[in-house]
Amino acid sequence: MEPITSTTSNRRHNVLDVPLGLDRTFGNQSLQVHASLRGAILDGRLVAGLRLPSSRNLADQLGVRRNAIVGAYEHLLSDGLVETRIGDGTYVASRLPTRADRITVAPFVVAANRRGAFALGQTYSDPVVLRRLASATRRRIASATAAYLGYGDPRGGEALRQQIALHLAASRGIRCDPSCILIVSGTQQGVRLCADALLHPGNRVWMEDPGYPVTRNTLAAAGMRVVPVPVDAEGIDVAAGRRLGPSAKAVYVTPSHQFPTGVTMKMERRIALLDWARASRAWVLEDDYDSEFRYGGPPLTALAGIGGADRVIYLGTFSKTLFAGLRLAYLVLPPAAVERVVIARAAHDRFPPSLVEGAVADLMADGILAAHVRRMRTRYRIARDTIASTLERAAPGTLRLVVPTQGLHMLAHLPAGLPKDAAAKIRAIAKIESWLLSETRLVQSGPDGFVLGFAGHDITELTAAANRLGHAVQAYLGSSPPRGVRRRGAARA
Repeated sequence: MEPITSTTSNRRHNVLDVPLGLDRTFGNQSLQVHASLRGAILDGRLVAGLRLPSSRNLADQLGVRRNAIVGAYEHLLSDGLVETRIGDGTYVASRLPTRADRITVAPFVVAANRRGAFALGQTYSDPVVLRRLASATRRRIASATAAYLGYGDPRGGEALRQQIALHLAASRGIRCDPSCILIVSGTQQGVRLCADALLHPGNRVWMEDPGYPVTRNTLAAAGMRVVPVPVDAEGIDVAAGRRLGPSAKAVYVTPSHQFPTGVTMKMERRIALLDWARASRAWVLEDDYDSEFRYGGPPLTALAGIGGADRVIYLGTFSKTLFAGLRLAYLVLPPAAVERVVIARAAHDRFPPSLVEGAVADLMADGILAAHVRRMRTRYRIARDTIASTLERAAPGTLRLVVPTQGLHMLAHLPAGLPKDAAAKIRAIAKIESWLLSETRLVQSGPDGFVLGFAGHDITELTAAANRLGHAVQAYLGSSPPRGVRRRGAARA
């Protein structure tokens, strides 16, 4: 349709020749008319200088109340899209923004969260704790004061910080003042805040290899130069780190339950790491992501609890003890780092949500969270044992399982000598959503395998998935045995 020009309008301005549809989802009649006229003006269907009908005539044309037209015109006048001329009516503004071509969004892929069998990061949605959390949240809302609902402390509410301090002192050996605790929306926000506040773009940071790819990406996005440092049966190889990244200013480690290998860092390595950090004035980022779930005894003492309070930044999370959608984690900062990280936090998102963190503090104070963790520890132990026994039956002698004494995942190693794409093909055949061991490596070495998450999945689903994986491994090895290994059923030369 041709746009209405000012010449046409001057001859006939009692009605608009441009059809104006009213979208009722925009609210009342005035808002509907405003949205329709605004769209027609910005689209160029109503051109600059065009005289608009009187409010009475346009109301008759559109079948709305006259005051809806008056309100829409006043709204457009405030927008700067129309102008009034005393004694001569309302006109489309003589100067309008240049009409932009239709903007199309370039296609891009958002990585889908894996939720199927063996996906990591899942937890059981316990109805008991969800009801208690809902009740605590309602109480917090009902009793909220104006101060509680206003802008808060960038570190987070004092009640939750106090409960975290008590918990860490009892279970991790970390004695810290609540003023040194910072509540964040997740471990990765904590890592990014520390990188922004304590490091500089281009700084080298040691990273366990294999290690957690999400943190690797966070550090790279912050401008850090990630240095892969090998992990062996004793944890991160500090001597190798000194050789590979002598000028590094930080290190990211998972000492209590290394991701993904599951090893616990030996005391000699812990001492060596702390000695290096002090000598280099480097920061140690200790991610204690799932130590609540230790199946052979109480949680281990944290690196920050054995004398590293001056250089170790401890990262804890409620994503494993409760659920990831809560978006609640925390940092325990050395006193020398607190002010800088708090300033960085205030510049990011000011402060964390007060209502939910207050409710979680209540669950901790009442012992509800501790009881929930005990129940989940039993549940997850059963899941661990189920997939281990199922895989041993379904793939005897082919998968080397590393059954963890703590944590929420296990490793299943493939034999050496397989093609590079073997693990990916087996995963596709088995229709599972585990990570591959190779996906956690920066430097590819050794046999591949599967990082199998067992928390938060139905036991029946896990059992079926373990059977599929075992059968897929057996079938693949039968058709493509490792180099130097005779194919089953093949005749000897």
